[in-house]
Amino acid sequence: MGSLIFDKPVLSQLMLPVPAWLAILASDHWASGHLPGRLAMFGQQRQGAAMIVNKLKQLWNDGTPTINGWCSIGNSFAAEIMAAQGYDSLTIDTQHGALDYSAALPMLQAMKASGATLLARAPWNDPAAIMKLLDAGAMGIICPMINSADEAARFVSYVRYPPLGQRSFGPTRAGIAMPGYGVAANDEVLALAMIETADGMANLEEIAATPGLDGIYVGPADLTLGLTNGTLAPGFDREEKQMVSAIRRIAEVCRSNAKYACLHCGTPEYAQKGISWGYNMTTIGADARLLAGAAAASVARFRELTGTTSQPIGGGSY
Repeated sequence: MGSLIFDKPVLSQLMLPVPAWLAILASDHWASGHLPGRLAMFGQQRQGAAMIVNKLKQLWNDGTPTINGWCSIGNSFAAEIMAAQGYDSLTIDTQHGALDYSAALPMLQAMKASGATLLARAPWNDPAAIMKLLDAGAMGIICPMINSADEAARFVSYVRYPPLGQRSFGPTRAGIAMPGYGVAANDEVLALAMIETADGMANLEEIAATPGLDGIYVGPADLTLGLTNGTLAPGFDREEKQMVSAIRRIAEVCRSNAKYACLHCGTPEYAQKGISWGYNMTTIGADARLLAGAAAASVARFRELTGTTSQPIGGGSY
């Protein structure tokens, strides 16, 4: 067992009772620098021996394009169904999804067995929400409405433990779900900033250059509203010259800054187009949209075969 040097931050994070610390400090193990068991494991973690691996990052680094599932239905069984379909990663949407933290936690638990990388979209660039989702076990955060380098830097700081950021230490579920989880998570947890406004596009270069930021996630619906001042309706799979130019430019800027590029799409065909433009990950639709589409297609086919008619009482979904 190698020698380990423990500094003040490590001691504070181990949270042992005072009598236990007195016994350790008085022991031969402390004097020699050799510490057994869980203390040794924690020391190795502090020295950079990663105990967890982000499979999504591995795929991207290998040059493999990935498909991301999107979960906006706040139900663990719905999440489990999505996770069983072969996605490389899945994102729980706590911004626009019909769910909150009390639903997100069991969804993360239900999807763990799939082996997919589990992400979450935060409701906002809010440290409390971001840190709580990470403590629940999300291996990456997608943060909406990042409009400047300063906002990007603050977002990154909420995702990283010191000295790289200001994330508070308390991985309540993450530590159970991923044994060895600790400050080494700094190297594995993804920080993805959403570019979806005119300000975000204007500051794209500076945002992409933010230290510690892993990549950019494009939200085409809001980006369309922002860049056209509302003259074009929001939606995915943009074909307008202005929007295609903006979407392609984001991929190029990501590439020049060694950042990952991610794009939300509506169809596999557009996702393939995004991959050809240099995007590393594409999301195709969402659980609610896929459910609505499959149900509508089934009803329509039945009506066609039987010669009956009906009027849908609702529209599609985000």
